[in-house]
Amino acid sequence: MSEVKLSRIEAVFADLEYPVTTDQAAAELEDTTLLLADGERNLGALIERSGSDRFESAADLKSELHNVLPREAVGEPYQSEGEG
Repeated sequence: MSEVKLSRIEAVFADLEYPVTTDQAAAELEDTTLLLADGERNLGALIERSGSDRFESAADLKSELHNVLPREAVGEPYQSEGEG
């Protein structure tokens, strides 16, 4: 089980081989906990909620992840996560 902050998610997504299906990405990341402003979520479960069938790149996957996150998960609007 690993944990990753949302601000560091690119490094996790960079380890996947693209293109990758939603099912493959979810399976690869099912043991990863995503640390958010309002708690934590299972990264694999979040990816499963995606409306996409596959992702062409890490940028595609990150964009889709932001679409399935609840608004409060990323903190206050205009608030920076910082480099912590």
